[in-house]
Amino acid sequence: MDVTAPAHRLSAAVSAASRLLPARAGLRLRADAAGLTVAGSDPDLAVRFDCPATAHTDGSVTVPAAPLAETLKMLDGLVRLVVEGSRLALRVDNARFALPLLSTEAGPPASEPPLVSEVDGAAFASALRIVAGTASKDDPLPLFTGVRLQAGDRLTLTASDRYRMAVARLPLRSPGSLDVLVPATLLAEAARQAKGVVGLHAGPGRFGLSWPGGLVSTAVLDAGFLSEDSIPSSAVDTKVTLSADALGAAVRRVGVYAEDRRVLTLEVGDSQVRLASARQDTGEAEETLKAEVSGGRTSPSFQARYLLDALQAFAGERVELSIQPGMRACVLRSAEPGEVELTYYLMPMLSR
Repeated sequence: MDVTAPAHRLSAAVSAASRLLPARAGLRLRADAAGLTVAGSDPDLAVRFDCPATAHTDGSVTVPAAPLAETLKMLDGLVRLVVEGSRLALRVDNARFALPLLSTEAGPPASEPPLVSEVDGAAFASALRIVAGTASKDDPLPLFTGVRLQAGDRLTLTASDRYRMAVARLPLRSPGSLDVLVPATLLAEAARQAKGVVGLHAGPGRFGLSWPGGLVSTAVLDAGFLSEDSIPSSAVDTKVTLSADALGAAVRRVGVYAEDRRVLTLEVGDSQVRLASARQDTGEAEETLKAEVSGGRTSPSFQARYLLDALQAFAGERVELSIQPGMRACVLRSAEPGEVELTYYLMPMLSR
């Protein structure tokens, strides 16, 4: 193989693949008349990124991903990749770097799942960033570490860590049938790389995303249990509407004085809400915000960081909090929902 490529474009492709693949993974580089393809796989995951290049001699090699990524980050201009014996040499005007060639006996990657539908990449990445943030980071509970994707006339994204749940609905370019649970961290990183129109792929036990110049496919988890239908939300006692940014800023300020559990109570009054906290060694704080209030005066308590995460999902908007009595979830929605509809369920905490 002998190929010349822009260093920054090749670096972007290699770095994207490296972030998705396991540590110590190998990358397959294939050069032909169409350019240079960067690919990698393991039993559960397959990735592919295209890079513009001029192939002087077609060929394919596998090299360690990590040192290739680190080397390319430090190069500018054009880089020439040439197989020299048991090494792949990276040549620039005044330097040469050589990486060992790895065995390619692992076999071909899993085939690409069929295309189900397409979605706007920017809207998908934005919604997924919020939804994936509610997935559990606790690996011993793998069923809570994923995002459920369901497609019909619209695409629905759902994730939960048992204390909160986020659900986003966004338009599809065409109706499609899809119901899978995909690891949240992997899905969020793949969506972050995607540009333009994103294809949604699904096949037996697999899910994939594609876009011009990129493809990621992975094995899926069991999706059946994760549904917002499992959260009762029909007993709303109080509705509060106010600026998400203003409430979030107040939570940050008052939360400084919260006791160790960092639990704050949202005291609902007439046309206002009040946050208060006190701690023997730091003092006390309270702040009152104007709000639209209807219904009763239920005043729930929340873990401060979870409430902040929920409010950040509605940054720049007015948010409506539908508060249920007792220990039922508080439902947050935008007061003026747009094309992407977001619903955030937040479980209250027992106050002391």
